[in-house]
Amino acid sequence: MELSTLRALFLFLLLQGLSFSLGLGIEDPFHWAHVSPSDKLEWIDCYTDLQCARLTVLLNYSEPEGENIAIAVIQFPSSFPRDSPDYLGPILVNPGGPGGSGVDFLRRIGHIFSELFDSRFDIVSFDPRGVARSARVSFFDTDVERELWAYSALEELGGKPEGVSMAWAKAAITGRLAGEHDTGILAHINTDHTARDMLKITQAYGYEKIQYWGFSYGTVLGATFASMFPDKVGRIIIDGVVDADNYYATLWSNNLVDSDKTLQAFFDGCFEAGPQNCPFYADNPKAISNRLDTLYENIRTNPIPVKLESSYGILDYPRLRAAIFRSLYTPNTAYPILAQALADSESGNGTLLFSMIEQSSEGFECSCDPSVTALAPVVDSQMAIMCNDGAPIPRSLKAAQSHYDRMTEAFDWGSMWAGLRISCSGWPELPKDNFQGPFIANTSHPLLLIGNTADPVTPLVATKHMSKGFTGSVVLTQDSPGHCSLAAPSLCTQQYIREYFFNGTLPDPGTVCPVMGGPFPKATSLEDDKQAVFSAEERRRLFVARELTHSFGAGRLGPSVSCYLIVMPHTFRVMSSARVKFKVTAPVGRGQ
Repeated sequence: MELSTLRALFLFLLLQGLSFSLGLGIEDPFHWAHVSPSDKLEWIDCYTDLQCARLTVLLNYSEPEGENIAIAVIQFPSSFPRDSPDYLGPILVNPGGPGGSGVDFLRRIGHIFSELFDSRFDIVSFDPRGVARSARVSFFDTDVERELWAYSALEELGGKPEGVSMAWAKAAITGRLAGEHDTGILAHINTDHTARDMLKITQAYGYEKIQYWGFSYGTVLGATFASMFPDKVGRIIIDGVVDADNYYATLWSNNLVDSDKTLQAFFDGCFEAGPQNCPFYADNPKAISNRLDTLYENIRTNPIPVKLESSYGILDYPRLRAAIFRSLYTPNTAYPILAQALADSESGNGTLLFSMIEQSSEGFECSCDPSVTALAPVVDSQMAIMCNDGAPIPRSLKAAQSHYDRMTEAFDWGSMWAGLRISCSGWPELPKDNFQGPFIANTSHPLLLIGNTADPVTPLVATKHMSKGFTGSVVLTQDSPGHCSLAAPSLCTQQYIREYFFNGTLPDPGTVCPVMGGPFPKATSLEDDKQAVFSAEERRRLFVARELTHSFGAGRLGPSVSCYLIVMPHTFRVMSSARVKFKVTAPVGRGQ
């Protein structure tokens, strides 16, 4: 039963992915706790070329005189002064998740976004409430406890027939832990309140209308904002679009519609590349697919022991499936590595495949050093957001099993996704008054929605569905596999994004953008690339497009990518070996 694979993903996804999330295991070189919260954006220099602030917002927007919390905000500032006609204000960016850290995302990729827009905007992101540095929620007393719980969850689900019942039981315990560790903020960790926080950030810049680019789960956030505040829309791009109706119903049932297309792109691309450029080559795409099926069966019965320099474990069937599913998010960067890893595994060398999973988890050390805070994406914040957002679901084991059966009957990768809904089956019964739709609005400026032709977790049909609710909105289709437009470089898509933010121009309905090359090199494409004539500006933009694709995929946790999906399975960590290092354990408080 492949639910073990889902659980593996749910522990290395949270992504991203779809979804996200990005910046796993990053340690802060300065003390966020020393950044004073303020109702204004009081910037201090931080990291390299960035500025940080903590903005105070209401914990509960229905209580104007109630408690405040602080939101960690970060910007890569424009190179133009605010009184310059070339300065165009802030663009808020959300990498997805739910649970993705915008601070870590911008640390890695903010300078490239700035280059994309000629440094005319402040590129801004933030840790949403409940995440990392913004009133972080925690269901555990220590980070060590969390890591051990995640590890036990994976091991107990490892291919056993009782996988669904174990996932259901784990959800029940995790829900109880969430309730017992609630410090009064849990009920207010949701997308509704985060949308209101974004408006506060925008207003703190002195603007009344938001400029926003959201990926994966960030499209739920963007659609929620546009529906709640239609008169506050300056520019909104939602990229890798989630069906928000399905999300808020806690269904998670239509994300995988195009996932088989994404894997088919691996088979087709490998065949077209030939044996010189694809180590997993066979005589035709179907033969490559059959070769993978054979490897599945071999790994089921003959798992591969792996000892790396700093870790060790077993490459088994669940981890093989998790590695492949993760690669679907960013084919351009992942498929060439995947091809070599699969070929190596056929001969009993699982090092590369194992490393594809292990790179998302660098081990864990708990320290009492106040300058080092464990800020890696964790299941706590993801569960809090998605379970608080969604409608209540049946809490019985029978209902969980029925959902799993429906998902696995409908989709080859259904076992990877079924646990997202199941994980909310034990969620505490908190008051729900958050916005859950409808997603229908005549916004002050039309939205631009972007979808790929073969997105593994946010299918193009969802993009078109969401567009119907927003008057004047346009769908821009990118002809590529992968999650979100940044999964592949496209000068065409890039130009439409620039024009939209610069002057509000939308592409014509039905526009489809090609991409610059695919995951595998081909002799013809290499020759064409050599003969292509680009202007200096086009070369610069092509460099930016390729850097965005590389950086967007490289930092994701796993099925995420950031674009951390939605849930992107971006925030899940695969604990494939017990590498928790015990030092002095520091309790997790309300967040830094």
